Amino acid sequence: MPQRTIVITGASDGIGAAAARNLAEAGEKVVVVGRSPEKTAAVGAELGADHFVCDFAELSQVRELAAVLRDRYPRIDVLVNNAGGIMRGHELTPDGHERTFQVNHLAPFLLTTELMDILTASRATIINTSSAANSFGRLDLTDLNSERSYSTNRAYGTAKLANILFTAELQNRYGNAGVAAAAFHPGVVATNFAAESTSWFRHAYKTVLNRFLLSAEEGADTLVWLATSTPGRDWVPGAFYVKRALAKANKQAYDADLARALWDRSLELVRAGASADRSQLDNA
Repeated sequence: MPQRTIVITGASDGIGAAAARNLAEAGEKVVVVGRSPEKTAAVGAELGADHFVCDFAELSQVRELAAVLRDRYPRIDVLVNNAGGIMRGHELTPDGHERTFQVNHLAPFLLTTELMDILTASRATIINTSSAANSFGRLDLTDLNSERSYSTNRAYGTAKLANILFTAELQNRYGNAGVAAAAFHPGVVATNFAAESTSWFRHAYKTVLNRFLLSAEEGADTLVWLATSTPGRDWVPGAFYVKRALAKANKQAYDADLARALWDRSLELVRAGASADRSQLDNA
């Protein structure tokens, strides 16, 4: 089987790094993307893999990453949108979006759509890391910045719900072009996830409960399975998975009109940011 190119964001630590190691050992060409320059370089050096630094809290960096990937890799067989996390509290990014929503949804949406011509030409698999936390999310298209009501956990759950809606709409729009998309929940994994947040999730990672959590390798299992198995035969594109099996998501996740509207609104938001970036360059 020819070596495939697999781009993994959030690959400097946790399940992203574990998946990168697994796939590199299997002979795949892994491209490591992370926020920490030191950790990203370390994983890249360990695997002998190309690596890039990108902070999803700045959409200009996501556009720059997409441009570099487009230039370097004429074929991308698998794109894993794994970067994300829970934040400290309500905060707007430099782009003017609530940080949880941008890092977990808008940034991977932008990266994916910027690469879409390559992904369709490659008949790529697109894997979005969601979470069982989607169950307590509630997506309100009129309040994507959570200005009327905010809680750390609900903002995270809503962003993870957006990942599933994005997956469904990806499949709806590009499935006939050969793209296969899936979202998955990795399980509760023993990493530094949520350590810098105000969520009650962080306590599980610091107490005796930690011993009952999955290892990063175990959490990466469904990701690796989706990346190495055959969509349409081994799994149903456009769906949400837990432990290699179809799973039930938030009832909003099955609203096709909401998925379509979220896509359209997300496109408006990232295009507005691109226009602002160009205006700043013109005025520099």
